Amino acid sequence: MDRISTPPPLPERPATGHKGLFGRVLVVGGNDGMIGAPVLAGTAALRTGSGLVQIAVPRSILPYALSITPELIGLALGKAAGKDALLQAAESADSIVIGPGLGKTPESMGRLTRLVRLDKPMVVDADGLNLLASHKRWPGFFKAHAVLTPHPGEMKRLSKLLGITADVPTDDEGRSDLAASAARAFRQVVVLKGDRTVVTNGDRVFVNETGNSALSKAGTGDVLSGILGCLLGQEVDRFDAACMAVRLHGLAGEVAGETHGLRSVLAREVIDAIPEAVRRYA
Repeated sequence: MDRISTPPPLPERPATGHKGLFGRVLVVGGNDGMIGAPVLAGTAALRTGSGLVQIAVPRSILPYALSITPELIGLALGKAAGKDALLQAAESADSIVIGPGLGKTPESMGRLTRLVRLDKPMVVDADGLNLLASHKRWPGFFKAHAVLTPHPGEMKRLSKLLGITADVPTDDEGRSDLAASAARAFRQVVVLKGDRTVVTNGDRVFVNETGNSALSKAGTGDVLSGILGCLLGQEVDRFDAACMAVRLHGLAGEVAGETHGLRSVLAREVIDAIPEAVRRYA
């Protein structure tokens, strides 16, 4: 595999641009016990530069979600909201993030199945990955151009689709080899999260060196998904977008750690650190 040492620069931001130029992102997830996850992803996408971000969450939690970040656009999911509404929102989006707080219900599986059939740039994270891992093999109906973002536990579950039952390696070479095997088998880009996150499309690999234990906190993975969704929504190549996103996310963790201390950083503070991380990225 070719090893990439430095990700490309972030997309240009013309001073005369309008919101329609910077991508429309759809985030699908959330349940009664996980209101924050899709909000964190959506807010991170906005903070990274998306022009419009819509969150599709169950009707019961939508008002609470929008009260956290009123700049988000809402789509209520439920029995009263037909399948067509979600598919229409997906067709209008430039990129899709599915998984944060999604849950593992039959309804969630149905939403995931409908969306991954679309020819769209997509981030699949969290319960989206767990739902895929519940199949006996990688689903043949998967048409999305996706970036899969598993942490080691989710990677172990996905590895069973490859016939691998061993624990996920902890060394760079072993992690890179496993992620590359998954990327080739699934024909997707894989981001294996953790210390020195690995990004690979099976032919190229990037091992990230930014970040620290400030990111070892619930919700920071949702922030990464939102950053990545933003970049995909601006038509950045999947592999390049994933490399950019993990580097920027790591830098934001470093900035937040400097401000709040490694022990005390919250995911929302990683989002607040994105502007300074963008400055340092250059």
